Amino acid sequence: MNLLKATGTIGGLTLVSRVAGFAREMLMSRVMGASWQADAFFVAFRLPNTFRRLFGEGAFSAGFVPLYSQRLQGENGEVEAKNFSEEVLAVFLPTLIVFTLVFEVIMGPFVFLISGYHGEKLALATFLTRVTFPYLLLISLVSLFSGILNSLARFTAAAFAPALLNLAMLTALIFVPVGGTVTATALAIAVGAGGILQLGLLLAACKRAGIVLKLRRPQMTPGVRQFVRVVVPATLGAGVYQISAFIDTFFLTRIGTGAMSYFNYADRLNQLPLGVIGAALGTAILPQVSKHVGANEPGKAARVQGQAAELAMLLCLPAALALAVSAQPLVSALFQGGRFNAEDARLTALTLSIIVLGLPAYVLVKVLTPGFYARQDTATPVKIAVFVLIATVVLNFILIPPFGIAGLASAIAITSWLNCLMLYVILHRRGHFRIEGWLASRVIRQLIAGALMVAALYAIRMVLGGWFDGSVGKRMAGVVALVGGGMAVYFPAVWLLGGTDKEELRSLVRRRRPYTDVA
Repeated sequence: MNLLKATGTIGGLTLVSRVAGFAREMLMSRVMGASWQADAFFVAFRLPNTFRRLFGEGAFSAGFVPLYSQRLQGENGEVEAKNFSEEVLAVFLPTLIVFTLVFEVIMGPFVFLISGYHGEKLALATFLTRVTFPYLLLISLVSLFSGILNSLARFTAAAFAPALLNLAMLTALIFVPVGGTVTATALAIAVGAGGILQLGLLLAACKRAGIVLKLRRPQMTPGVRQFVRVVVPATLGAGVYQISAFIDTFFLTRIGTGAMSYFNYADRLNQLPLGVIGAALGTAILPQVSKHVGANEPGKAARVQGQAAELAMLLCLPAALALAVSAQPLVSALFQGGRFNAEDARLTALTLSIIVLGLPAYVLVKVLTPGFYARQDTATPVKIAVFVLIATVVLNFILIPPFGIAGLASAIAITSWLNCLMLYVILHRRGHFRIEGWLASRVIRQLIAGALMVAALYAIRMVLGGWFDGSVGKRMAGVVALVGGGMAVYFPAVWLLGGTDKEELRSLVRRRRPYTDVA
């Protein structure tokens, strides 16, 4: 499979979803502002998404995809893989139903514990979370069917599915623009509708691929036991990360009104390159690495990771640097207006400029982690995650009191790099992956190109300074100038400096040969 083509397919369709997400956030900032009702909704939206990452990304990225891919390579591959999927679904679905029902019952105390809200704000946050929480059940099933399609190298439906959630929420904002509790309720209902649409799309895509799963009676078959042995440590590891997300929520809700909103809007910009680059690469390389490891081809598995790391840094470095330098004009142009004022924009931009400093590390984690998952080693990432969680908690307590939301953003950026470094060191010591000379050389040249781009961005900001304080039209024009100017400097500089293989880029444009050589 062509890594660039697969990543481009996933990343391109993810970009569609991210653009829809930006439209959603731009409209939401103007309709909801940084009000306490907006904070309550973001808590309600964050909780099921946190558990989604626990079950979906934890269970299926770590366990299901490698095991499904390995069964596909067998003598009766498609039959074995389908039976395995049905066995897992038979156990997974009842577990999700029970989990959802339990949390619906205990939602009030749980939201209070996480948020510290009281009175009307607690009541609204609890109600909204009860409405949004079934999304967890729907999106976890989406993760299962996405894993099947990704293992079959059918990435389109799974990559596009998140756009349906954004479109559902956009619809709620367009038709219920009054703000406050009414719009927050409409958004919560739209979350569930988006989940139904996503599941419907994935079921249809699986049917077109000839995959129709039957519901069976739950049984602990050998395949399910193997799945559980792999998934439990991975889920615990993902659970550690999600505990970190809960801790972030805990601190954000106590920083003051608006902090949840500031972080949400900043993270939306941060998630654009993360989703388009990091998630796309992680999704594309896991089946390949698993296949090479299963075929006892460690050199080829390491090569795939090296190519992914080069591509990640080629695209992620300029994104991170540009977001850090241009945070204020970007946030002002995209979100400021209506109920979202200049001070809200300033605090959001401050948060963004700090949190994106950890973006390259977070993307590289998506490249490094498959090196463990493909070998069914989910315990090591758990141990690293526990250490990183402890470091996050310590840094939050140290940095948030004096610096507020900027301290929380700093803790996230620092621990992202710590996580990346620890994963790499262990892979290197085990001989599974190391930074070869060709990769180090290209990354250094990418950094030089990035420095030239930063200088150009500062120059554009100085020349067009007045534009970023003017009308919405002028602000948007200024952003276009920044984005266009940055790209016009970075990519030619990378090309001239040799920051990537020119022949490989030519082959991508001409679509003549796959991205496989690493001269």
